[in-house]
Amino acid sequence: DGTVRLLPWPAAAALGFGLLDGLGLYDSVRDLFLSGEQLHPTQHHQVTHALTVGDRAPQWNSAKSKELKCQFFPDQLASWLGCTLTTYATAAAVLHPRISPALTTPEAGEVAELGESDFFSAATEDRYPDLFHLAHDTHPDPGPVREHLAALPCQSVVLGHDAAANADALTRLADTLVTAG
Repeated sequence: DGTVRLLPWPAAAALGFGLLDGLGLYDSVRDLFLSGEQLHPTQHHQVTHALTVGDRAPQWNSAKSKELKCQFFPDQLASWLGCTLTTYATAAAVLHPRISPALTTPEAGEVAELGESDFFSAATEDRYPDLFHLAHDTHPDPGPVREHLAALPCQSVVLGHDAAANADALTRLADTLVTAG
């Protein structure tokens, strides 16, 4: 029917240090980790070390081609990060966020388009490798989803490290995008 329904993701959620810092959550995540709480076992040891020593800089793989991020269990999105989880939603717009630590006021960016890098598959997702080569038989063609998402309003946004300003800007931008759609 042209609607993209979103369901909760029952796997690890990846958040980079820039986003955690920008949302004002880095210190509380680090404190919970240092107190003995565990993050998802798919987290790269480099990220674990950076949390241990308090290094907030983005962590990169050895080829500098992929940011390494904190890996949270789904329930930690609520218990650690204070996110209210939903059981169902409908996509109304697509937003491409970027964090710029020096930015004091969030800025709506350009109208964006979806690209190949906005989607992952068994071929690109390396946290859960397809050891038995089954994914190609169990995952439907993403083409129809891609087409439906491409029909939605799509915009970029640059956020800073002021969590309240980010929340206000994202609320206004979401309202604008949904109204436009």
